[in-house]
Amino acid sequence: QAMSFFEELKRRNVFKVAAAYVIVGWLIMQAGEVMAPALNLPGWINSMLAFFLILGFPLAMFFAWAFELTPDGLKKEKDVERSQSIAHVTGEKLNYTIIVLLVLTLGYFAWDKFRAQPQGADVSSSVASDTAETAGEEYPTIAVLPFVNMSEDASNEYFSDGLTEELLNILARIKELRVVGRTSSFAFKGKDEDLRIIGKKLNVRFILEGSVRKDDKRNRVRITVQLINVNDGFHMWSETYDRELEDIFAIQDEIAREVAQALRITLLGEDEARLEQVASTQINVYDLYLQALQGLNDGAYVSLNKAVEQFRQVLALDPGFTPARLGLVTAWNSLAETGAITRQGALSQGMPLLETVLAEQPDNSAARIQKALLHVYAEDNEAARNAFTAALEDDPRNARGLQEFGRFLFDHGQVPRGMELINAAIAIEPYDVRVL
Repeated sequence: QAMSFFEELKRRNVFKVAAAYVIVGWLIMQAGEVMAPALNLPGWINSMLAFFLILGFPLAMFFAWAFELTPDGLKKEKDVERSQSIAHVTGEKLNYTIIVLLVLTLGYFAWDKFRAQPQGADVSSSVASDTAETAGEEYPTIAVLPFVNMSEDASNEYFSDGLTEELLNILARIKELRVVGRTSSFAFKGKDEDLRIIGKKLNVRFILEGSVRKDDKRNRVRITVQLINVNDGFHMWSETYDRELEDIFAIQDEIAREVAQALRITLLGEDEARLEQVASTQINVYDLYLQALQGLNDGAYVSLNKAVEQFRQVLALDPGFTPARLGLVTAWNSLAETGAITRQGALSQGMPLLETVLAEQPDNSAARIQKALLHVYAEDNEAARNAFTAALEDDPRNARGLQEFGRFLFDHGQVPRGMELINAAIAIEPYDVRVL
């Protein structure tokens, strides 16, 4: 009897309908994974699609068992005379359908494998390995919110903002820490919003916030910082630093190390090396540098030109201060992007500075990214590609590098791979309009 039931399932093409349904359902899910991001649909769309496909499977089996397709249309199986049944003809058509679907499936696998293969040295292997490490081990995620300016002089806000950005960049040097980018963190500046909500919006578990009181008369600075777990809103660590202004670089280093310790991160040898590479200078030079940094981040024509002059003043006082050299090239690049100066002007002025920086610091990823952009201006695509790749091998979570290299690949016809890097930049800078 069991055998006859099995034979009846075969005769009614239930198994073939099941096979065709599974293959079609799988192809629909693959199409959904591609189309949903392209149409900017929420992530739950694919979950709902899978739910309805699973729900539809038993219904498809029921209809395959209870109904038969005849020359007169769909009829109940019990109403079809066995001698009039064309189930065997339908079965043959299903065979051809399944073969076509399998060919499509194999074609998709071949295309997907080809798309995933790196072509030459375009995509950094470090980006892929960094993603794999993140998938295999959940690293702590943190956002550094803009420190509040508590100085008597409201114009000192450039100092608290600049200090926040510099600290954020230092924390980003720690390999086992995932830091949200500057633009996205500063999107919440001055907003009286629950830290747990901000943490959810930025997709981080921890938030570092604080305040800065700069006393120019006494040449002192007081920095208060606190590390908060956004899951419960509790403070994990807090500290107040009341020091001479000249100690600002030591304070930043101490904060970074205390945060790592509070998050139970063991600083590796490469982390120590990166932290030791943080540039320092005289406090009056650093103060001027932070003013220039504010103009660079404002991004307006007037502020960018002012930033150029201030960066030049910094370098006149300290020619070896690398952050100012890179800031000056970045300002020129920003002006060139808007047409305020020519690309050739940015290229001719910026390339010598970058060559000097890279001669001293061959692994400086920020310098490599700026150099790649200048190569783009010079239409030297191979040099640009190599510079981007080298930068991301050393710093695979550099949002600017991911964004610009992704755009470069996109513009040169490598759309899926370009979008992969741009999406990686979005994960770091979810509120950066340029990346979006």
